[in-house]
Amino acid sequence: MDSKDLATRIAEILDSKKGIDIEVIDVAEKTTLADYFIICTGNSTTQVKALADEVEYVIKNEFGIMPDHVEGRGNNHWVLVDYKDVVVHVFHPEERQEYNLEQLWENHRKIEQ
Repeated sequence: MDSKDLATRIAEILDSKKGIDIEVIDVAEKTTLADYFIICTGNSTTQVKALADEVEYVIKNEFGIMPDHVEGRGNNHWVLVDYKDVVVHVFHPEERQEYNLEQLWENHRKIEQ
């Protein structure tokens, strides 16, 4: 599975669980960190956790892929799920507004879902 297909599938999973303002940003030509950043918001810490959990669960069961690492589980205000070429950021609304990752990558190509 290539990184674009993985990013697209993750965006679908987040959408199916009512993730808000899902953005898939192609950063491959601008950084070595990843090919795609996926940014999503959950309405509460419970939903942030549920969104991140669902991504991990479905990707593991459909493709046998485990994340390289996961950060932010302690408070569920910003959970990062790292699949190396695809990095998923699931934010609580206040953290998404504060960190505003989209602004850092605003001149980069966004992938339509």
